[in-house]
Amino acid sequence: MKPLHLLLGTALALTSGWALAQKAPESLLPPGFDEPAPKAQTPRTEPVRTPAPRPATSATSATSAAASPSSTATAVVQPIPVETAPRVSSAAVAAASAKLPSLEELERMTPEQLEEALDLRPKSDIPPAARRSMEQVGLLDQREGGLSPTSLAGQNASLVRAALAGNKGRLVSRWGHILLRRALASRLDAPTQMNPADFAALRAALLVRMGEGDAARALVQDVDTGNYTPDLTRAAFDAYVATADFTGFCPALALQGTTGGDAHWEMAKAICTVFQGDGTAGLAQLDRALNRGQQPRIDVLLAQKYAGAAGRARRAVTIEWDKVEDMTPWRYGLAIAVGLTPPAPLMRGADVRYDYITATAPMVGLPARAAAADRAGAAGILSSQAMIDLYGQIYAADDITGEWSERASLLRDAYVAAEPSARLGAMEQLWSGTADAEQRYARQVLTAYAAARLPVGPDLAAKASDLVASMLAAGLDANALRWSNEAELGSETWALLVLAAPARSQPVSSGSIETFRDGDDSEGTRKSAFLVAGLAGLGRISPEVAKNLAQGMEFDLARQTRWSRLIDQAAEVDNATLVALLAGVGMQGDSWAKMTPLHLYHIVSALNRVGLAAEARMIAAEAVARA
Repeated sequence: MKPLHLLLGTALALTSGWALAQKAPESLLPPGFDEPAPKAQTPRTEPVRTPAPRPATSATSATSAAASPSSTATAVVQPIPVETAPRVSSAAVAAASAKLPSLEELERMTPEQLEEALDLRPKSDIPPAARRSMEQVGLLDQREGGLSPTSLAGQNASLVRAALAGNKGRLVSRWGHILLRRALASRLDAPTQMNPADFAALRAALLVRMGEGDAARALVQDVDTGNYTPDLTRAAFDAYVATADFTGFCPALALQGTTGGDAHWEMAKAICTVFQGDGTAGLAQLDRALNRGQQPRIDVLLAQKYAGAAGRARRAVTIEWDKVEDMTPWRYGLAIAVGLTPPAPLMRGADVRYDYITATAPMVGLPARAAAADRAGAAGILSSQAMIDLYGQIYAADDITGEWSERASLLRDAYVAAEPSARLGAMEQLWSGTADAEQRYARQVLTAYAAARLPVGPDLAAKASDLVASMLAAGLDANALRWSNEAELGSETWALLVLAAPARSQPVSSGSIETFRDGDDSEGTRKSAFLVAGLAGLGRISPEVAKNLAQGMEFDLARQTRWSRLIDQAAEVDNATLVALLAGVGMQGDSWAKMTPLHLYHIVSALNRVGLAAEARMIAAEAVARA
């Protein structure tokens, strides 16, 4: 009986132990972590004893030590040093408090003003791993047709700045414009003494002045907005305005919001505020600008109409042009962005750059773009293919009738009419239906590929000079040279071909040039002077022949200017990029009447020496064709 009682007692004890284990689970923390914190005691400073060095234990002693039972380790608590915080003077506290805005001021601030007041504005909007280098900023790699990336790295920064900033943007030559655009869009290292962002700003600003807003915008987009300098920010702003892309500039405004400072800058910030979702605050800013009356009313109203496209208010804004006396890039960009057409009388005396903007603006109607394409094509902004595509869209549009539809049909006939005479007749109608020489040359750009499709023969030889000029306007020199056998010695066709030919086995005789001069009916025999300058620059007449012919036409190719010495020195060191920039400086003007034989000679000669012979030949031929 007694053993039974013992067995029951043992079971009861085990059961109780299991129940207690369920009620109080064992802690999984290391020993000491689940004990209550000891009461704070005043630490006592004791002298630190430096232990005496002991000889290294051998492997045998280490093994025996590991086998022996370990003693209980005692935690060593090191006293925490107590440092006295530095005293802050009341003057420093007062100065810091004075910088902080009051609660009422904070409530009235916009999010951008609050970020600026509290220094919360981000310094970059791109993660560090995705940020781009400031080396070789540009669009065209050398393998894609760009110029040498290191060509300006060792050049004088003042010279490069002067060549870029001193160019007003409008060039007399279509091929000169194309070459300068190529140089500006190339991936280039900045001169060593120039900030790369400022170098990009100079290039973008010149592209805007040339009417190349799309290229300028693409160039500034190749630089992270966190790397913008004030000059690059301003150039980027002008590029976005020139392309009517006002919201595209908002990321730069978010990082460089205090750079601009003028009224248009502040209105752009208000537009961005609206498109970021805070329509009430953004429109209120524009309302205040309108009420203050410090800016032209038309500028603020156009900004309100643009911003209203994103706001919930959907307010009606009436645009009246009656009291507007001139056009500005801000007004024109906003007008076409909201679908408005400025009045024709206002645009009649406006700068040609608005035609350049119109020709490449996708939001403008096709007839308006075609009307602007005449100037844009002659300037070099539109290629022959781009003009053909534009008229192809007009031909395919059923809702476009009248003059533009007829012109598109004429262009189609110039390409696909059954008889060569019918194709030539269509081209002649396109060439003759123009108001001035610039438009006529643009139509020759338009018909370049149609002219290249015509068969060579005596039946069409009477119009060979126009056909050759049309082909060379698009760079079709190989097609143009097919007419060499039909070109009479001393004719204009002959003059264009001797300049455009890639190579020549023997020099051009002075007698044939004199024959050309005898039949030259251009003002001041300018065509003959340009022919001599072009042939001399290409090395196709001897220096002695060039000197004698120039003296007979009363100009001196040996005369030197500061510009001519600079471009000759750049050619001597084989710097194609610097030659292109200086050539752009020498080709400024609104017509070929502004070009001199001396400038043409140095431009053609320098380009020919630095490996840009094709551009040199096309510029020389264009000079004779358009003089």
